[in-house]
Amino acid sequence: MEKSPPQIFNRQLVRQRRERSAGNFSDFDFLHRRAMEDVVDRLETVKRDFPQALFDGAGQLTAMLTPDCGVGAVFSVDSAAARLDGARAGFVADSEHIPLKPQSLDLIVSLLTLHTTNDFIGALAQARTALKPDGLFIAAIFGGDTLQHLRNALYTAETEITGGVAVRLAPFASTQDFGRALTRAGFALPVTDVDKVSITYRDPARLLRDLRGMGETNVLARQHQPLNRAVVHRMLEIFAATGGRETFDIVYLTGWAPHPGQQKPLKPGSATSSLAKAIKNQS
Repeated sequence: MEKSPPQIFNRQLVRQRRERSAGNFSDFDFLHRRAMEDVVDRLETVKRDFPQALFDGAGQLTAMLTPDCGVGAVFSVDSAAARLDGARAGFVADSEHIPLKPQSLDLIVSLLTLHTTNDFIGALAQARTALKPDGLFIAAIFGGDTLQHLRNALYTAETEITGGVAVRLAPFASTQDFGRALTRAGFALPVTDVDKVSITYRDPARLLRDLRGMGETNVLARQHQPLNRAVVHRMLEIFAATGGRETFDIVYLTGWAPHPGQQKPLKPGSATSSLAKAIKNQS
C-alpha cells in the first residue's frame, strides 16, 4: 500500500487564511500581480492558442490576460470562495484535489498556491493528467531563500529570550527540487527559473502586515504557542538592524503534457561539437 505523504501543512488553515485575507487582498497582492505579469509574458511568447484554461489562485488577476496570450475559456479555482470574487467562471476546490477530467484542459496555471501542499508531486501529476496532450502547465511558487532574513531574526530572538526555537516557518524547496518534481510527475520538457524579489522595509512590522494581507502566515499542521510580545519585538529589532531587507524567491515551473510530436532533449554526449571549440571559434 502506498504511504500517504506527511501532513506538514494544515490545508483547512490554508483555506481560512486565504478567506480572511480576501477583503483587502488587492492592497497586498504585489507579489501575486508580479507573478501574473510574468505568466502573461510567457503565454504571449508561446504564440499558440489555449481554448480551455484553468487558473488556480489567480482570482481577479485573470483580468490581466491579453489577447496575445491566446487563452479562450477561463476557469478559476481557489480553496477560498472569497478569493474568487469577481473572477471568471470560478469554483472552490483544494489545490491538492481539484476535480478535473483527464485530458480536458489546454492550459493550467497555478499562482502561488502550491508551496503549502502536502503532496506536491501528486498535485503536479493531477495537473498533468488533466491536460490534453501537448497542454501547458505553468506554476509560480515561493521557494529558495523566501523569508530567509525574517526566519534568521526569529530564530535568534526566540533563542535569546526563551532558550530554544519552535518551527514556525516551513522551509521552501530549491529550484532544483522543483525541476525534479516536474519530471517525476510526468511532464515533458520541464524548465524552472527564479525571480528573486528583494524588498527593503523601513518599518519591519510592515513585513508582518504584508504576510497577513497575502494570507501567508503560519499554516503548519503542528502549531505552537503564539509568539510573545518580547520575542516579536526582539525579532523586528534584529531584522531592522541587519538591513530590513527581505527576499521572496518566485520560482516558475513550466512543463508540457507528453505528446509524440514534441521535440526531444538531446541525450548526454550527443553534441557534435564541444563548448570549448564553439567559444574558440567566436574569439
